[in-house]
Amino acid sequence: MSGSVLASPGAHGPNGEHLDAPSGGNTSGLARLADGSVQVPMLAQRRMAIRTVIAYESEANATVELPGHVVMDPNAGGRVQPVHGGRVVPGPAGLPVAGQAVRRGEVLAYVQHHAEPYALASQQSLLAELRSNRELAAQRVQRLQSLEGTVPRKDIEAAHAELRSLSAREKSIGASLASREALVAPVAGVIARADAVAGQIVEARDVLFEVIDPARVLVEATTADPALPARVGDASLRGVSDVRLKLLGAARSLRDGVLPLTFRARPEKAGAAMPLAVGQPVTVVASLSERTKGFVLPAQAVVRNSANEPIVWIKSGAERYIPQPVQYRALDASTVVVTQGLGTDNRVVVQGAPLIAQIR
Repeated sequence: MSGSVLASPGAHGPNGEHLDAPSGGNTSGLARLADGSVQVPMLAQRRMAIRTVIAYESEANATVELPGHVVMDPNAGGRVQPVHGGRVVPGPAGLPVAGQAVRRGEVLAYVQHHAEPYALASQQSLLAELRSNRELAAQRVQRLQSLEGTVPRKDIEAAHAELRSLSAREKSIGASLASREALVAPVAGVIARADAVAGQIVEARDVLFEVIDPARVLVEATTADPALPARVGDASLRGVSDVRLKLLGAARSLRDGVLPLTFRARPEKAGAAMPLAVGQPVTVVASLSERTKGFVLPAQAVVRNSANEPIVWIKSGAERYIPQPVQYRALDASTVVVTQGLGTDNRVVVQGAPLIAQIR
């Protein structure tokens, strides 16, 4: 094939101008032409699975993109922290690892407390004194009981009370010398974070484990517009097509100059796994109450050119594709609306556009 390819009815811009000026040069194979268009033979189009549709203008809900990140649901997750410092000791089943399933109340590890040398010496001294006093009190009880009937009953009862008190104090002090704190799972779920190893010395309030329910997570987005939450409906995540978001509410005070919005994430299919991790940065595509006009296309139809401008590929003839700069807004994770750059009845590439953009 030589010469220029005749234009199809859909090869004109938003103002009716023709986009397919004669290209010149050899167009017999797969090549980028001098005017920026691309020559793709029919056999190559089949191999690349290129698919086109005729774009028609319609209305869709306006959207806004918000930066955000995945956070733990406070009702379905929790942190495991020691109240006092000490040495980490494995639990009955050993130390859990990230991703391991746990039950609520399951012992994950122990923290063996160790007092300072001076405090330890004081406790040991007090324990020795209590043990000696308890032995003396036991002997006094035995002596008074042998004289029962000749000594007042109240003296015998007082001796018994003193013995019980000294025994309880001795037991309490003795237990404190070898005390350990059990670290238990606050909820049922999986270990999202595990930062404990056997023998590790930890301080009070160190986060050793995080437990979450992977099916119940939240997404926290931020905006600088305090009026935006009243206009937001359902939302989705850009690039994550099988997760939907529902707005739970917005804060009433700014944090670092922005207003946090909290969304609940749920899978499209009930019971499906949630492809999200706590702390993961995401982009929230929130649907607004306003409507906008444009051309609704699959998100994969919009690609970037060498100047990093968003473009779509318009089919202009049997084997020729023309790049057309556009402006667009995301509708959800898999759909966009082109607001500027396209005219009516353009035949737009909706599958294989990234492959066409790579042709040089």
